[in-house]
Amino acid sequence: MASEPVILLNDVDLTLGSGPARVHVLRQVNFEVSRGESIGLVGPSGSGKSTLLMVIAGLERIDSGRVMVAGQDYAGLDEDQIARFRGREVGFVFQAFHLMQTMNALENVAVPLELAGRDDAFDRARSVLGQVGLAERLSHYPAQLSGGEQQRVAIARALAVEPSILIADEPTGNLDGATGGEIADLLLSVVADHGTTLVLVTHDVDLAERCDRTVRIAGGRIESAPPRLVSAAGA
Repeated sequence: MASEPVILLNDVDLTLGSGPARVHVLRQVNFEVSRGESIGLVGPSGSGKSTLLMVIAGLERIDSGRVMVAGQDYAGLDEDQIARFRGREVGFVFQAFHLMQTMNALENVAVPLELAGRDDAFDRARSVLGQVGLAERLSHYPAQLSGGEQQRVAIARALAVEPSILIADEPTGNLDGATGGEIADLLLSVVADHGTTLVLVTHDVDLAERCDRTVRIAGGRIESAPPRLVSAAGA
């Protein structure tokens, strides 16, 4: 029997803005992702890719439809509850890294763990940074790291709290081709090792095709979404 999807969107509609600037961003979106599956989300600029990520993360409230993430229906949560849920279940990797410039690599990864109440925050941060190849760069600040190294810190920070889902928005977009390829290899490897579900937005078709599925969105509608995989746990 198939497992319950870790991400489930039913008939999701979302409009943003008001008056003449009001835009219908997502239109009747139906989307399912299995636990541990990796999704490459592609489409033209302005198609709704990043907005769909924000809906999955609970950062945008929908107008109608249903959003279920890791067994939780967002409709039953207020903003504080969603924020706490997101802190436990959803990790983020962005194009622009978003590291704290006044903190070194170890501190950047440890802070979310401390906020989550982990007593082993620094030990855990040290371990995850080692997993992404930065064991010798713990005391370096972002300005002392290359772009690829900064993205490795960002990946470590996202995975340190062991989220069910990792959301990556153009994670190789600020990197040159060779470095972007290394980061893609690392990202796909570590999510597989952790059994983490990955939803990745990219303009890089080759990267998208390395995921378990490629899903195309255009004009706020899912145009192509092959059937979700059945996880081994649910087989």
